Amino acid sequence: MREPANQVTEHGGGVWSLRVPIPDNPLGHTLVHVLDTDRGPVLVDTGWDDPVSWAELVAGLGELGLSVGDVHGVVITHHHPDHHGLSGRVREESGAWIAMHAADTAVVRRTRESEPGTWLDYLSRKLATVGAPEDHIAPLRAARASGRMDTLPGLCSAIPDREIVPGELLDLAGRRLRAIWTPGHTPGHVCLHLEEEHPSRLPGHGRLFSGDHLLPGISPHIGLYEDPDDGTVTDPLGDYLDSLERVGRLGVAEVLPAHQHAFTDAAGRVRELLDHHEDRLTGLLGLLATPLTPWQLAERMEWNRPWRDIPYGSRNIAVSEAEAHVRRLVKLGRAEPVAGTDPVEYVAV
Repeated sequence: MREPANQVTEHGGGVWSLRVPIPDNPLGHTLVHVLDTDRGPVLVDTGWDDPVSWAELVAGLGELGLSVGDVHGVVITHHHPDHHGLSGRVREESGAWIAMHAADTAVVRRTRESEPGTWLDYLSRKLATVGAPEDHIAPLRAARASGRMDTLPGLCSAIPDREIVPGELLDLAGRRLRAIWTPGHTPGHVCLHLEEEHPSRLPGHGRLFSGDHLLPGISPHIGLYEDPDDGTVTDPLGDYLDSLERVGRLGVAEVLPAHQHAFTDAAGRVRELLDHHEDRLTGLLGLLATPLTPWQLAERMEWNRPWRDIPYGSRNIAVSEAEAHVRRLVKLGRAEPVAGTDPVEYVAV
């Protein structure tokens, strides 16, 4: 293979990462990993479905002397569009298979099969339930009434044709890649443990393709698992914290995440994230000394900018994260809903 350009990073042992841009997103890019196998290259994630992103993916493969048509398979860490968006086009160009955990495949299938307005109706109801003001919900109702729903991401995401089974080795000729189920960021998020000696002989057990689960400088978004047809009260933050501890016990030599950069000391990063969420839960208990709706709680939480400066869509994400934390506090017996409140308020106990 030819010497790669700056867009491509060689990690040794038949592993490279390609920087694939995410349009209009502060994250900047997704790191799509290329794993050499005896049957041809396999991609870990693919990037956002956008012409510029596609061009950069093609160019990155070209720097390795490859074309999209050479791709043998695609392994998806989770269903979000900056990871799964280009999978369908890769499959069309190459005939590659696409593998995903069953829980996230169910999300993809449900999104494709549902009338787009279903999601706007659900989001409007959900925001009303958590106490969002009417002027925040009104644009969703207007979009629903006008039919302006073509730009919602994920409506045409590819349905995977293989299932990633937690704990099992993926069928990759000449490689040992084991699936680790790490729900929290999504219900079917997986990390992928490359159970091979580190090419630079760093201490530890192999390398981990961590998707969005474990990032070097970001705490990934932990919101709610959205399913308009399922009223089950889930605990995504609890799932995430349990998953973090599971990953921390692997003792990997290096982490290859889907954003930012590769890093070592996975166990140390896991401890930082566990401490971060415990501190945040403690802080929220202080706020909940007075009964608050999840929306009111989100307004008072510390974010990377003042609430007044948070864009519309990001406020929806923030209130989802606030509710995920409240659910965790309720499950731990540290907070409870206030009887008779509508929208529901929560208070520390």
